[in-house]
Amino acid sequence: MDLFDVIGPVMIGPSSSHTAGAARIGKITRMLLGCEPRRARIGLHGSFQKTYLGHGTDKALVGGLLGMDVDDLRLRSSLELAKARGLEYSFYNANLRGAHPNTVVLDVDGQDGRSICVQAASVGGGEIVVQSIDGLEAGFSGHENTLVLTHHDTPGMIAAIGGTVAGSALNIATMRVFRRSAGGEAMVALELDGDASQELLRRLEALEGVYHVAYIAARKEV
Repeated sequence: MDLFDVIGPVMIGPSSSHTAGAARIGKITRMLLGCEPRRARIGLHGSFQKTYLGHGTDKALVGGLLGMDVDDLRLRSSLELAKARGLEYSFYNANLRGAHPNTVVLDVDGQDGRSICVQAASVGGGEIVVQSIDGLEAGFSGHENTLVLTHHDTPGMIAAIGGTVAGSALNIATMRVFRRSAGGEAMVALELDGDASQELLRRLEALEGVYHVAYIAARKEV
């Protein structure tokens, strides 16, 4: 446990879980999308569904999608800013069986034509867990620098990805691998000890069978 775990994040309130955590979910979804979002359909589950207006969860999620950090004063006016930037958004009640009470599902379309569906939970103190991406299990927090690749499930793909990362002198702290079916679409999430360069991202994107590469650069609190 470090000081951040004790005192929580520097943030725009009122709630670390309903506001700061929601903003982090929105911003990480934007990073996973990889472009400016143009439309978002947002499903709120449990406590998020019941208290989102009072806690500003709606503003936090939309602000995160616009690229705002948890301490950005513009979060308070994010809904108006979204309209000015051409982001259409809507909210609905999502009843998810067995899900954490602070869970949200974001279906987002980007301006470059890419779409993504992210399910994530705010688990307290501003911390989150990205549970799934486009229906594939994920299970990472975004607290560390994280690479997320979707790819075709073929023999040697994980070795090729790991070797490419190692070739950039980066250590892989954790790796999670998921797939829909043998030979189908798969995803790998790698938490890194260092920062991934643009050159590494280009090399990963160039690997045969890789569909998309997203990089979540963790924001270190000071």
